[in-house]
Amino acid sequence: MPTMDAAHAFALDVTRVKDAAGLADLLGEACARMGCSWFALSHHVDFLAAPDRGVRVHNYPEDWARWFDERGLGLTDPVHRASHRSLEGFFWRNMKPLSGERPEDELILSEAQRHGIGDGLTIPAHIPGEAHGSVSFAWTPGIAANDRALLFARMIGGPAFEAARLLANPELAQVGPRLTDRQRECLILSAKGNSTPKVGRILDLSPDTVREHLRNARQRYEANGGITLTVRALYAGDLSFEDIANR
Repeated sequence: MPTMDAAHAFALDVTRVKDAAGLADLLGEACARMGCSWFALSHHVDFLAAPDRGVRVHNYPEDWARWFDERGLGLTDPVHRASHRSLEGFFWRNMKPLSGERPEDELILSEAQRHGIGDGLTIPAHIPGEAHGSVSFAWTPGIAANDRALLFARMIGGPAFEAARLLANPELAQVGPRLTDRQRECLILSAKGNSTPKVGRILDLSPDTVREHLRNARQRYEANGGITLTVRALYAGDLSFEDIANR
């Protein structure tokens, strides 16, 4: 059964997996608890064109995965597009606003049915600076996903996706804050459009000291300019979009 205790156990077990096969085993066990047949954890990229750009673990039928990849649907699949509009999980059957947006959507969904993939649910996984991603679970045609399964999937989707990211990029686990508090303050104010003298007045620092903090921050990120520094700091989590947007 997809219980809260089972979700907590999954979140613990997934931190111990050593490879994609171990993660696939855990996702298969999650499927068994929810009564579904299929799982797919993936970044939304074209895996034929750029196989190293994202992570993907799934047990979908090989014929369906081939049909999907040959058409580059990692970028345009209706389920993926729907997940870009959500912060929490959703049932596929509730994707009605997508109908009619693209003529090929109905073909994609009907082709999935032909390969034995019926109703399903998806948990979005969005990391700033990375391609969008998601964790999906699907049932065979004629069996409906239920509310208990959706709640369970919401609890395990995030830990599963994070485990996949760390398996693909172990260095992510080693990266902590790269900037000192003062460097971060200077960068935030600068990224908001403030001049160096104004940043100094706000922080009670001389302009030369502000320049030194920003120069050291660029060195830490190996960035040759302020825009590159801001983007890399956002990607690494030293900054958030909210930090920059707030006045």
